[in-house]
Amino acid sequence: MAARIVNRQADERAVVEFLESVPREPCALVIEGDPGIGKTTLWLDVVARARDLGYRVLTSRAAAAESVLAYTTMADLLTDVDDAVWADLPTPQQRGLDAALLRRGDAGRATDARAVAAAFVAVLARLAARGPLLVAIDDLQWLDTSSAHVVAFAARRLPRGAALVCTTRTAQASSLLQLARPEGVYRIRMEPLTLGELRQVLTLRLGAPIARPTMVRIHEVSGGNPFYALELAREIGARGHHNELGLPASLSELVRTRIGRVGAGADEALLAMACLPDPTVQLVARATDTAPDRLVELLDQAEAHGVVALDGNRIHFTHPLLAHGVYTSAAAGRRRAMHRRLAELVSEPELRARHLALSDPTGEPETLEALDTAAEIARGRGAPAAAAELLELAMGLGGDTPERRIRCAAAHFNAGDAAQARAFLERTIECPVPPPTRAQALHLLAVMSQLEDSLLDSADYFERALAGVGDDLALRVQILVALAWVQIRIGRRGASAQNITDAVAGAERLGGLQLLSQALSVRAVVNLLLGKGLDDRDLRRVSALQSRDTAISATLHPSFHHAMALAWTGQLDAAHDQYAAVRQSCIERGEESDLVFVSFHSVLNEIWRADFAFAALIAEDTYERAQQLDGALQLSAALTARAIVGAYAGRELDARRDISVAIGPISRSGSQLLTLWTAGTLGFLEVSRGNYQQGVAELEPLLGTIKAAPEATEIFVAGFLPDAVEALIGIGRLEDSEPLIDALESNGRRLGRAWMLAMGLRGRAMLLAARGDPKAATAMAELAMTEHDRLPMPFERARTQMLLGQLQRRQRYRGAAAATLQEAQQTFHRLGTPLWADRVAAELARGISGRRRGGGLTPSEERVAELAVSGMTNREIAAALFISPKTVEVNLSRIYQKLGIRSRFELYRARGAEITND
Repeated sequence: MAARIVNRQADERAVVEFLESVPREPCALVIEGDPGIGKTTLWLDVVARARDLGYRVLTSRAAAAESVLAYTTMADLLTDVDDAVWADLPTPQQRGLDAALLRRGDAGRATDARAVAAAFVAVLARLAARGPLLVAIDDLQWLDTSSAHVVAFAARRLPRGAALVCTTRTAQASSLLQLARPEGVYRIRMEPLTLGELRQVLTLRLGAPIARPTMVRIHEVSGGNPFYALELAREIGARGHHNELGLPASLSELVRTRIGRVGAGADEALLAMACLPDPTVQLVARATDTAPDRLVELLDQAEAHGVVALDGNRIHFTHPLLAHGVYTSAAAGRRRAMHRRLAELVSEPELRARHLALSDPTGEPETLEALDTAAEIARGRGAPAAAAELLELAMGLGGDTPERRIRCAAAHFNAGDAAQARAFLERTIECPVPPPTRAQALHLLAVMSQLEDSLLDSADYFERALAGVGDDLALRVQILVALAWVQIRIGRRGASAQNITDAVAGAERLGGLQLLSQALSVRAVVNLLLGKGLDDRDLRRVSALQSRDTAISATLHPSFHHAMALAWTGQLDAAHDQYAAVRQSCIERGEESDLVFVSFHSVLNEIWRADFAFAALIAEDTYERAQQLDGALQLSAALTARAIVGAYAGRELDARRDISVAIGPISRSGSQLLTLWTAGTLGFLEVSRGNYQQGVAELEPLLGTIKAAPEATEIFVAGFLPDAVEALIGIGRLEDSEPLIDALESNGRRLGRAWMLAMGLRGRAMLLAARGDPKAATAMAELAMTEHDRLPMPFERARTQMLLGQLQRRQRYRGAAAATLQEAQQTFHRLGTPLWADRVAAELARGISGRRRGGGLTPSEERVAELAVSGMTNREIAAALFISPKTVEVNLSRIYQKLGIRSRFELYRARGAEITND
């Protein structure tokens, strides 16, 4: 059917709205329906309208052939796109496209499927930037699996000005089109035509009206399906009479009858076409041992009957149902023989292997070897889904070995099908297999478990794999590195230290540069987290050995570890640049899961730098990306990052909501490091509001990590300590705060960390003030300010300034106090941290003498009264306000006198009444 004849109003509205939306926002149109119902006709109409509107259109019509090359649909879509569009893409993306499209490849270098998908999205973005772009795919359900991955990836990341229009038989296939905005998906369900609509179609196509009784019968038999109805009408015309009793009872019977009219001479040619995804005259001629001219003559009759169409050198069936009918009606022996001939003719190893598999019912060694080779080639060009299919074909032909199962599981995992991968691996470890083989399976299960939100399970699998690894030193080192990395994240510090030490020793013996640089960089990070400092020699060796051009997770790559080391040692600006480079590399390679965790660390670095606006941008981008992934741990990490930003920005409710969602999956995963940041953020919020009692409740569970390892106070694992110190002192638990201050100060001196020294000295100043020595406290606060001079953390500097101003005011240095507090307030305002700006404002207000509130109380007296009513003791009030207990007593006496009361109970009743009245 060449054009859309029947104009249904609902369909028409959907098409018009869709096409109007394309320039404004990413969108998709899904046309669903049964075979022959008219999906392709409507699809062609949408494509034609888009072209009339000046839109750029990329098209592909997926093939239902048994043997389809990976990335066939993607290649079709890019057929008319100039290579110059992607000539200057990042190297991983260029390599990915070139390998996927079989243009060229680097021997021995495996292409990551994620890089291919990222490259496709980049091409769409560049085309959409030039004008509206429509990606049109007919028969989505027949996409090769590699192209399906690309389309799904692109759908979630469609750039502005780009859209998709696809036809599909099933809703399952259309699930590929999960846009970032679900409301951007338009759907048309093609329903059967009414009798009147069907009569319009047939009259126009056949050039003459059909008698009503016959038309009624055609409508009944066809069920309103236009393709079926047209074939029925043609069958009636071929018989030369309108005997309704002779109509075929089913569409499949009708298709067989239609094909049977072509003539026996073209049978083999039609079968060859049905076995090929993209048949050409030359290939079909060779497969049937027919001269090309003679083949064209044989197909003339098929073309006359509307079964096939010739377009230059290319030939195709006019409808997929006809190809399916030819293939299924041929005897199994004929199909196998044709596939065998085609295997001898095609040049691509993947197609040859598929044809061999379809021609071989017994699994001959030649076939299994061809499938193994093709699977490795598919893996190398970034088509893991195709590799998995080829390996499953080999296993189905009798080649079901543990080694193939593991390779197949790895391919499924890399293609994003973790459930299928796990099934193959669990089947492998349940069978009697050699320990090294079981170790490989357990190793892969461990890697998968990290992405399936269980670091505890991952550690268990790694440990079991290590026990059976045997003499395979390379695998042993890989397992040790990954195990050490997981163990440090779940708090098993001693085991992590031992395993990474063994990994470095093994990598040294092995001599492989990639493994050695990876082991050295993980050791550097582990040692930092253990409080052992940073070994510059390790970093220098890693710098000499590392290359980002390696197929390992970004979270295990030395470039990421280098960024963390820079950030944790106070080199925040250098860390900013390094994190940006690692994030960009992840984006270019399509490493979305790794990107979430890299971005989490990047957000922390921006928080420390006090670039809260940039931190918010990264956090929101990370959240949007994490929503498109399956892992709850990735989403929880993104929510935690967003909550941290929200806490600093004063968006308390938003931050608490994000933490409440994130905390469960993080706890179940066993990630101690992320737990430090969920609880730490809640504690920071309480301290920001001066709610010290609740702050201690949130932060005290974290103090066990410091008590167990007081030497480990790097900012990433001890960022909550300054808040814990302030909260403990604020409620009068001075003795509990002192060991924390000691740890910060001693570790800061030992490691040369400005952050530890600044935070330790600030805590010491608070402690001295609470003990009634404001002069010594002021000296400590001033020393803390000198440490801030070599630390690019303006927010923390302003916090220390606020303390210094409080201490200056306490000693009646009113001018200096006002200047110090005003500078702190200006910093908090400039940074966009309203909770802290409000705290300084309250402090400034307390220093203005003579100003009165209700009851005649000064601001200082108001604050003392508030804390007394809250239940604090005089000592706790003194600690919270950095004044002496004696000063608290004096203030309370004045308060009692002004309010005409004699006791704290009466104060509570009086202030409680005021609160109630408010």
